Amino acid sequence: MSDLPLTPRPSGAAGASEGRPLTPPTPAALPTAVPVTVRRGLGDDSAQGNFWQQIGGRPTFEKLVRRFYEGVRTDDVLWPMYPEEDLEGAIQRLTGFLEQYWGGPTTYSEERGHPRLRMRHMPFRVTPEARDHWLQHMRVAVDELELAPLDDAMLWGYLDRAAQAMVNTFDR
Repeated sequence: MSDLPLTPRPSGAAGASEGRPLTPPTPAALPTAVPVTVRRGLGDDSAQGNFWQQIGGRPTFEKLVRRFYEGVRTDDVLWPMYPEEDLEGAIQRLTGFLEQYWGGPTTYSEERGHPRLRMRHMPFRVTPEARDHWLQHMRVAVDELELAPLDDAMLWGYLDRAAQAMVNTFDR
């Protein structure tokens, strides 16, 4: 099977209304190829740097995560999910994951393999309430970074989507 995109036949073409398969476009109808850059994360690896570099690299992500966990330590819903004896490990894992996602070092995957976020969170009861608490503490941490508005929006958009995706039960 071809990887070419399929285009519908014109409405007057035979078979267009008979439910027949779509036909591939002719080579002349295909757009000119555009080079694709493979990235480690969402950051832009252009000469201007990637998102990880743009917002300050590891120090920024460490500040974010450490401030986040300050809130988690005082949270009756979230704190029971984190083993106190491994808090520094949790800080390093989240920092490593986020910095890799945003274009920083790939240490997280080198040490732990594919992130598999949903699978890694399955042992925990991530309810909508837990998600909301997680987002509340993360919002405080992001705000303290004082990022440029577009950088803040980009980072927050990802964190919000990720938190929504981690919900794995609606039981209380």
